[in-house]
Amino acid sequence: MKYPEVRNYLAGDFVAGDHRYLDVSNPADGSVISRVPLSSRDDVDRAVAVARKAFPAWSALPIKERVQVFYRYRALLEENIEELTALVTEENGKVYAEAKAEILKSMELTEFACSLPQITAGEVLEVSRGVECRIERFPLGVVASIAPFNFPNMVPNWTIPNAIALGNCLILKPSELVPMSANRIAELLAEAGLPEGVFQVVHGGRDVVEAICDHSGIEAISFVGSTKIAKLVYRRGSANLKRVLALGGAKNHLIVMPDADPEMTSSNVVASMSGCAGQRCMAASVMVAVSNTDHIIQRMIDHAKTVVPGENLGPVISAEAKKRIERYITEAEEAGAKVLVDGRNTVVPGKERGFYIGPTIIDHVTPDMRIAQEEVFGPVIVIIRTSDLDQALAVENASPYGNAASVFTESGATARYVMERASAGMVGVNVGVPVPREPFSFGGWNESRFGVGDITGRGSIEFWTRSKKMTTKWNSEHGVNWMS
Repeated sequence: MKYPEVRNYLAGDFVAGDHRYLDVSNPADGSVISRVPLSSRDDVDRAVAVARKAFPAWSALPIKERVQVFYRYRALLEENIEELTALVTEENGKVYAEAKAEILKSMELTEFACSLPQITAGEVLEVSRGVECRIERFPLGVVASIAPFNFPNMVPNWTIPNAIALGNCLILKPSELVPMSANRIAELLAEAGLPEGVFQVVHGGRDVVEAICDHSGIEAISFVGSTKIAKLVYRRGSANLKRVLALGGAKNHLIVMPDADPEMTSSNVVASMSGCAGQRCMAASVMVAVSNTDHIIQRMIDHAKTVVPGENLGPVISAEAKKRIERYITEAEEAGAKVLVDGRNTVVPGKERGFYIGPTIIDHVTPDMRIAQEEVFGPVIVIIRTSDLDQALAVENASPYGNAASVFTESGATARYVMERASAGMVGVNVGVPVPREPFSFGGWNESRFGVGDITGRGSIEFWTRSKKMTTKWNSEHGVNWMS
């Protein structure tokens, strides 16, 4: 193995335990690069005990002092960006540019956390003569974050800077498929001066997730993953009286109008579909082609042919994922769809054991086909044709998901019509990946999100804190009033 066995990070140190282990593979060539422990409930118990011990001192610090750690952490992300980029590429498979963009986004997320002292200033108002009301925010205590494989550095940083800067102590459960970036984050936070026990990492699978959902010492959970697991985490955590924000899967629709700019639209749609090998919840997976858009589809085919596996397209995460995605394509073809660009059976010379799928465009898909309804999570886009915009919106609205939607058009009226009627939490105009930038929050609708609020930006503040309302009266000369 290239790397030593991954260990849990507890109380400021990496600790081994009596664990079963799972191999960690490099998706680009199938080689085993490390092993990750499958931790137990006892490991979660230990992490919670340490965090509860650290919480009083950490939460007692003024927020302006807490965020100093994240000023230093942001600088360390920048200082170590090449190493962090390489680590993401190795364990996740992203190409260099995509992996580096992930670290840059982590830096932006950290910058927002550094601004929290200005954003979370309490409200004060004299509500009656001599009577003042104010609101202040307080941390919850020990909280947890369960992160997916597709963004080993960025998604943990959706939660880490905000939750900790707001005064909580956080336990991270990263995906067992990409455990190494999480441990490197722990090292950088320690180097930045974060006290022991404020941030900890417990590796593992289902047992750790269930232990987090059940533990009475954990007050809140954020989760990012598939809708199936998001529902399970939300139900189990909520049943144990925790706050839970669980982000699930997606089936993002891009509505393409005949007046759309052919070059911008075709390049953006292909980039959205194939970026990060399609393994992102904001990836385009359905293009709804309204009326005559054949000229745009032809340009998409041309752009897709410039996406080369092993060069500007990375592998999917595992052999199982590759087989699953290829089954979706074959099933659609057998149901009558036309494969315009076929990424099945892709082999990259020198990386024959890698888990590669080439960019795939499938035309004449109908809304009832499984590939049009379910999240494929690969570099695949299907084209559903409609005669008018209202039919296109009906297709989008019928999806149980609601993460993102976009419209490509040169008409402001059409754009506004779609923005108001799309059933999605994040909507774009002439944008293939409508991800909000900080301070705007990330979060979808419908079966793409379970719980209240968003996971980043201003929307996260309410989730990671609770408000205390304080009413004071010092002026006895104002006598008795209705608030006495």
